[in-house]
Amino acid sequence: MHDDRSLVEIRLGRALRERIKPAIHPLTAALEVEAWHAPGEPVPVSEGLALADADYRPIATGEAWGRPWGTEWFRVRGTVPPEWSGRTVEAVLNIGFRGPGPGFQAEALVYRPDGSPVKSLNPETTWVRISDEAKGGEEVLLHLEAASNPSIDGPVTDKGDWDTAGDDPIYNLGRMELAVLDTEVWELAQDFEVLLQLMLELPVEGPRRWEILRTLERALDVLDHSRDVNAAAPEARAILAPALAAPANASAHRLSGVGHAHIDSAWLWPLRETVRKVARTASNVTDLMDRDPEFVFAMSQAQQLAWIKEHRPEVYARVKEKVAAGQFVPVGGMWVESDTNMPGSEAMARQFVHGKKFFLEEFGIETDEVWLPDSFGYSAALPQLVKLSNSTFFLTQKISWSQFNKFPHHTFWWEGIDGTRVFTHFPPVDTYNSEFSGREMAHAERNFQDKGAAHRSLVPFGYGDGGGGPTREHLARAKRLANLEGSPRVEVEKPSEFFAKALADYPGAPVWVGELYLELHRGTYTSNAKIKQGNRKSEHLLREAELWAATAVVNGSDGYAYPYEQLDRIWKTVLLHQFHDILPGSSIAWVNREARATYQEVYAELEQIIGDAQAALAGDAGSGSRVVFNAAPHGRGGIAALGARVAPGGEQATAVTEQAGGGFVLDNGLVRVAVDGRGLVTSAVDAASGRDAVAPGGYANLLQIHPDLPNNWDAWDVDHFYRNTVTDLVDAESVAAAGGDAVEVVRKFGDSTVRQRLVLAAGSHRLDIDTDVDWHERETILKAAFQLDVQADRSTSETQFGHLHRATHTNTSWEAAKFEICAHRWIQVAEPGYGVAVVNDSTYGHDVTRSRRDEADGGDGGITTTVRLSLLRAPRFPDPHTDEDRHTLRFALVPGAEIGDAVREGYGINLPERSVPGDAAVAPLVSVDNDAVVVEALKLADDGSGDVVVRLYESRGARAEASVAPGFASASAAETDLLERPWSDGRGVSAEADGSVKLSLRPFQIVTLRFARA
Repeated sequence: MHDDRSLVEIRLGRALRERIKPAIHPLTAALEVEAWHAPGEPVPVSEGLALADADYRPIATGEAWGRPWGTEWFRVRGTVPPEWSGRTVEAVLNIGFRGPGPGFQAEALVYRPDGSPVKSLNPETTWVRISDEAKGGEEVLLHLEAASNPSIDGPVTDKGDWDTAGDDPIYNLGRMELAVLDTEVWELAQDFEVLLQLMLELPVEGPRRWEILRTLERALDVLDHSRDVNAAAPEARAILAPALAAPANASAHRLSGVGHAHIDSAWLWPLRETVRKVARTASNVTDLMDRDPEFVFAMSQAQQLAWIKEHRPEVYARVKEKVAAGQFVPVGGMWVESDTNMPGSEAMARQFVHGKKFFLEEFGIETDEVWLPDSFGYSAALPQLVKLSNSTFFLTQKISWSQFNKFPHHTFWWEGIDGTRVFTHFPPVDTYNSEFSGREMAHAERNFQDKGAAHRSLVPFGYGDGGGGPTREHLARAKRLANLEGSPRVEVEKPSEFFAKALADYPGAPVWVGELYLELHRGTYTSNAKIKQGNRKSEHLLREAELWAATAVVNGSDGYAYPYEQLDRIWKTVLLHQFHDILPGSSIAWVNREARATYQEVYAELEQIIGDAQAALAGDAGSGSRVVFNAAPHGRGGIAALGARVAPGGEQATAVTEQAGGGFVLDNGLVRVAVDGRGLVTSAVDAASGRDAVAPGGYANLLQIHPDLPNNWDAWDVDHFYRNTVTDLVDAESVAAAGGDAVEVVRKFGDSTVRQRLVLAAGSHRLDIDTDVDWHERETILKAAFQLDVQADRSTSETQFGHLHRATHTNTSWEAAKFEICAHRWIQVAEPGYGVAVVNDSTYGHDVTRSRRDEADGGDGGITTTVRLSLLRAPRFPDPHTDEDRHTLRFALVPGAEIGDAVREGYGINLPERSVPGDAAVAPLVSVDNDAVVVEALKLADDGSGDVVVRLYESRGARAEASVAPGFASASAAETDLLERPWSDGRGVSAEADGSVKLSLRPFQIVTLRFARA
């Protein structure tokens, strides 16, 4: 017996293409089509629907339409032929689909004349139902809002912005007809495809494969003999029926199918196009729900539903109807599917706050599943935040993309930095766009890492990114796979139902401790530096705005009102831009340009809020005095944390001394720094220990460049081989003293210039390096290296609400894969009794390596630990001019820094003091008596009650006792979840007689306190 699977596959494939699928619509009638081109940005739907006859022009099949990023309104008219009476009639509308597939090219939303949405059109969904049982003679009139989105493909393209994409039309109108739907032939096509795909995955030795093969042959023989597919379809289906009725084995893997459409909130299209993509998809799935009451669709990202509510209320009404019916299921609990490596602590918390609140307020639903299939790695702080948001489960998919190491589990308990565990699933189907193909089903079963102990996994199915979500073909496959021999069992159900069953099935699942590091897309920590900077600065300005506004209200400053609505809107803007293709810098030029402009608007608004609040607090602006505000959670310069005082007199100055042979020494009594004639830092000694942080023969602030030519995904990836070639930038144009506490160094290389000010301020423990780069390189990465005299086998990096450790060596492939890592405001390396930190104001990408100072080469045999910051990249796809601009960055060296010092200086460099005219000191609204316990946010409660909310955490990775004292009369205090709700399980705190709250915190524990004002 020979294996003739390929022969059947070829025969059936041709039959499906050439005979069966064309027979699905056996009778057709032409439609009259007219078009109107919107000359600029899309017009409101009401305007598009109200276009007059004179606005339209006739357009024929094959005719070109649609400049890149344009919008075309098509009006489609026709009459159902009388002889079609009693038949099912559809419009088959192909607006010119081509290219890479659904979601990455032309798309359209179909409207009825009354303005009600019907469904979307995509390459895999070109039909619109006209009548289930036509009477004949019905007039048909449909309006199509069509987007001519270009396919953005590499390696370099100018299609990613309106101004550079060109004006020539890129699509040609395709088939536009009325047609009779032969349901029996359509069902036959589904029967054939499911059985063929299953057969191709079965082992050649097994009888089931051969039974299906012979069955397919017999059914094809019937079609061949008849030559009339429509007439022969019932007989062919009867032949296939027994093969489709054979039940699955009792031990078959169980798959929970969840309808889904992963839609990037921006990526290869601008935000405004995502607004339309989500409306199209929501229309499509609600239409499908009308036809299949068992269909369940899960949609994450509250922002996307908010867009539908604002811009397509008619679609939103349909969504709310299906949510109430239990078919349309909000999931995720976050404002967007954000990046989780780079958002700051409070911003990560607010993703849950704003997402959960939206679902509660709009639908009355407390989402329980955190749904993040596509982010580029997952912070070890997330499990605690999931739990504090009153969520239970976590889902991801992207870890399947890792380059070197296969993740060992698909269902597991994920333990975060504080010890919190969350039940987590990682679908073994390895896609969040499943089609229920036989190949995918077989892969899910074979790939499942926990087989034998667990028996269930989840399959998100449907086309994403504007591809319309699930199709009727997907649902047909799911029904046939519900109980089919040789295949896993498939059941379409809600994510909550899957998780409940999976937890009951596998309560003793293994534990994974720490971050879920993605061994890919490491370049996203650095690409598009201005977006990274915009995010970091906005986060800290929001902290200040809430802090000082709350303080002004509680202090009773005359006429000052807390800007609730404004802050809410700004937070949502910042959270949107943390989406996992905006903040990572992996979007087209249009998205990047708009993001940079948006951050400038955010800065201006927040500076106004801060300025108004501080003016209300500072007293007499005409007094001639100035008040210095400290928004950091630690005291500095004699100013209490979270408070302000009238500016004191002068401080001890820094000495800047020129050295013989070139260079300078900066000394402020706390730190002594030597800069040589090339502008390189050769020594940094802190007075407390007397140790030099810089390794013998090494340098700090050594700028280096590497060729940056990843194998794939330019803006996303940095590949390990980039290190093979390096150029040290040691030649300086000039090195000169600058002011009383700084040295200025200017370097030129390639087409770029770097101007740095090395500043050692009076009273400071850190050497600030203010770096201005006029950057015009291509496919190059710029690093700043600090070669440190520390023998460290691990580095410590700040993450949300704490830090995590990573190896500096490469003992295993898991450690070697982390050759580029993410840190927030600081990274520290240490040996017992001594450490050094490097802090920054807007950089996330880092690498840490170890080397031995070889005695044969004159070294002392010691270990040098090198910490490098990734300052800038210059990828060419998808934005060919990424980062070509002038950049201002700040980073700093902190010799002798323990973890607490790194935390303090990290906050300090991101929250500089502010000086305003006035004569009034400002007492802190809240004080904490333990520096290890850090206030991350201080604000008024979201519900408008006037209560004061304080979010704090243990920052050093140790147990801590702390007293939190309000600086105002407090009636009561309560511990809450992230949404400022008292815990339902009764846990909480009680206030002392003086109104203070005593806390005992475990390492990295987050606590949210709500003080009611008396």
